[in-house]
Amino acid sequence: MSSINWRNVNAAKKLPDRLLNFFAKYPPPPAIFERKTTFKSLQLPKTTSEPVEIPSTTSSTDPNASSVETVADTLPPGSEWTFNPFAPQKNFTTGRWRGPIYGLRQQADLCKLAQKCGALDLMPPSIKNPETRAKRREELGLRVKGTGVGQKVKGHIWERKIKGKLEKRRVAMEGMPEMIRLWKQRGHGRGWKKFPK
Repeated sequence: MSSINWRNVNAAKKLPDRLLNFFAKYPPPPAIFERKTTFKSLQLPKTTSEPVEIPSTTSSTDPNASSVETVADTLPPGSEWTFNPFAPQKNFTTGRWRGPIYGLRQQADLCKLAQKCGALDLMPPSIKNPETRAKRREELGLRVKGTGVGQKVKGHIWERKIKGKLEKRRVAMEGMPEMIRLWKQRGHGRGWKKFPK
């Protein structure tokens, strides 16, 4: 207990009650603490490298005996959130899906609150996370077809044809002195066949 940094504990106490309750129910995995995080006002303690003992319910030799496993043994390497309360979960015994514990409105409120407190890196992945929303906006664009990366807006028919019209108009303006000379030469319209459109 002597390794507790009370400054970090006091910083964690500054979080709103709603976020503290959320982190009490669904604590962030240790992998998040190990990577470098940038907080504005919150500094949380890093986890120690000591293995945490979890008694398993069954053993290969004796079903009544309990064996000791570490958290690193139970989680696959590199996995961060084993249970995401913001995502639907599948029950593999029944094959049915259960909806997320927090709805989209609650996810948005929690993410905004965490962003305000500087604890956004500790939140589980969500489509309401501002970073995820910005990335999706960049990839998909607005909800107008063609505004994403590498897409093209269809537009009105006059918008699609305006490029060719302007090019034709430019060529006609460059040839205008010759056209005026021919017009005057042929008697101001007598015998003139190519009227411009």
